[in-house]
Amino acid sequence: MGKFLSFEEIQTKCEQLNEVYQIDEEKFYQIVEKWADRDTSTENKLVASFSELLQVVSDEISGMEEAVNMQPTCGLGCAFCCYFPIIINEMEAKLMKKAIENFPEQRRNELQAHFTRYFEQYGNQLEQITGFDFENDGDFKRKYKASQVPCIMLDTKTNQCMAYEIRPIPCRTYVNYTDPKVCEQNMMPKETISFEFLYSEYMGALNEFVQFLYELDDTAFINYPDDVYKHDYLPNWFWE
Repeated sequence: MGKFLSFEEIQTKCEQLNEVYQIDEEKFYQIVEKWADRDTSTENKLVASFSELLQVVSDEISGMEEAVNMQPTCGLGCAFCCYFPIIINEMEAKLMKKAIENFPEQRRNELQAHFTRYFEQYGNQLEQITGFDFENDGDFKRKYKASQVPCIMLDTKTNQCMAYEIRPIPCRTYVNYTDPKVCEQNMMPKETISFEFLYSEYMGALNEFVQFLYELDDTAFINYPDDVYKHDYLPNWFWE
């Protein structure tokens, strides 16, 4: 690999994005409009829309990278960011669980066994770190990461995500474009970039779809609108 971008070069390219790239909001709404018309169960419509909207977020990031000629330096097996806290709402958690239920049987069983081991190993620490007030404590991310408790979806033997295609927005929008060593050497690297602003397009389309289903009196396993407003750490949604 050639010369890495400097922090200043990354900042300049991010500023250029405002001039050369326009987020295509219509792509997000086309997904839910497509599934609204499909002849299938509401559960299938929700899970498919969720999965495809997540992919649109990733596609938008790729479009932005191409527009300003940025190449991510994140590599397979690099998992330093998988120790940050991930906060999602209950609707997203339920959609992740349903998507996992649709995984092939062997993969589902491997995940379930992994979850069991995870909570056996980190349960005591999780009780402490998921007590950090993510709404009012401005330092909660640093304190959480300092515990070095991995994401519940991370296989620490391979350093790979076990549910990569349905990884939440904070995971898929956090990218490094400079020397990968900044993630290894810094707990909270300043050089990394977050495209988490794409959450508004993703959640806006998803929320509008569920609202449409709510008006039809069929939101399947989603308790709307309550599930949209309940937020928690990712492991807590899987802790049974």
